[in-house]
Amino acid sequence: MKHTLKITIALVLFFFMAQFAGLLIVNHYIDHKKSFEAKETVMKPLPYGIERPEVKNQSTSFIYITIAILIGTVLVLLLVKFNKPMIWKLWFFATVWLTLSIALAAFLNSVLAAITALALAILKLFKPDLIIQNISEIFMYGGLAAIFVPMLNLFAAFMLLIVISAYDYLSVYKTKHMIKLAKFQSKSKVFAGLLIPYNKGKISVDEAVKPGLKKIPAKISSQRVAVLGGGDIGFTLIFAGVVMKGLMLHESILSGFLKALIIPVFASFALLFLLVKGQENKFYPAMPILSAGCFLGYLVVLMI
Repeated sequence: MKHTLKITIALVLFFFMAQFAGLLIVNHYIDHKKSFEAKETVMKPLPYGIERPEVKNQSTSFIYITIAILIGTVLVLLLVKFNKPMIWKLWFFATVWLTLSIALAAFLNSVLAAITALALAILKLFKPDLIIQNISEIFMYGGLAAIFVPMLNLFAAFMLLIVISAYDYLSVYKTKHMIKLAKFQSKSKVFAGLLIPYNKGKISVDEAVKPGLKKIPAKISSQRVAVLGGGDIGFTLIFAGVVMKGLMLHESILSGFLKALIIPVFASFALLFLLVKGQENKFYPAMPILSAGCFLGYLVVLMI
């Protein structure tokens, strides 16, 4: 078992909270009235005049997203190679502010959402704290999903999980470039993902992201920290969001939401399985297991 039972349950609960909040956010951006009239999913525009990327064919959209991920990875590795942490921090700051602004606008006035998101992004970057870290992580992936869910149909969502699972496997067991990225994040003192310390005392973000800490605990000054990468939260949420937007065409809003929530439930159990069966101080790619949980959850949705 990778962590104590208490820490394991806490990590799984935070993961599920992020999925739940994310589905609420995606649901907010579905225009249910227009969708009912058009008999196809119609999404509300994003706030602040932000435009979603246009795709001609939703079935192939996963290819463009995959290419964007690969380009982003290469760019970050170049920042690592040339030791440019400030550029990474600015990129990280802009991404956090953008996604949190979109996410919080589902619950707050858009101006207040942007101001709150800005404050959280500043604190996350310049005054890293575990409470700010985890609260922002619970909401920001909902903003990300609100951008990308409209781009994908069910086939593309399936393919995206398959491709990302293969990428996660290769990045951990073959290329091992995640170690370089972890070192870079440590130096930059920013981290995309959930952090849960074993002890009640504070642990700074840079301490929690020591090299070799992808989804495993670490001993830091006699403290241990459980972490879960942001991609593991985001990609599973996008899949659940795509399923939900399809359900909303022939289900009531509440029924469609609750049925879609089955997928995060199964993904959470998949994460629990990984953490219980995993061994301490070993690297494990989470996406293959989480994707299997998503696919199993979707089968259950079909049977209901």
